[in-house]
Amino acid sequence: MENKMLELLKTRRSVRKYQSVPVELEKLDAVLEAGTYAPTGMGKQSPVIIAVEDPENRRVIQELNCQARGGAGDPYYGAPVILLVLADPASGTYVEDGACVLTTMMQAAHALGLSSCWIHGEREMFELPEGKAFLQKLGLPETLRGVGSLALGYREGPAPQPKERKKDYIVRA
Repeated sequence: MENKMLELLKTRRSVRKYQSVPVELEKLDAVLEAGTYAPTGMGKQSPVIIAVEDPENRRVIQELNCQARGGAGDPYYGAPVILLVLADPASGTYVEDGACVLTTMMQAAHALGLSSCWIHGEREMFELPEGKAFLQKLGLPETLRGVGSLALGYREGPAPQPKERKKDYIVRA
């Protein structure tokens, strides 16, 4: 069966090296809007998306991720945009809601010719005092919990090749 959406799902790959080319505002806005249409538990829309484009804020987020995960370097692979997804834990489905937002934005980015990679560490980042201070600076409640983030931009080099799908991925009952 041929279907454009199925083809996009099959061809999207996580990219770990980005060009320094900025993402066009129109494309970024489209990716962000797509995220707002992701399914959420009982339609509560618990997630919040933070688009980090400012170089100083990007540096702060990069350092927070390294501090939270004990790493060094750039955990966002040089992507010019970082999309942070946090959510209100009172919803009861905040992790699932945030995961749907991240997945929807990855697919929208791919459809627009952009690349992305899901990055972890946001839960730990926004439990740190510095993470809570960053939220406060943006006027967001420090009760939000980090779910994940996306490195977003134009890939440098060839697209990664897909891994073969495991044989027992699907079980019919």
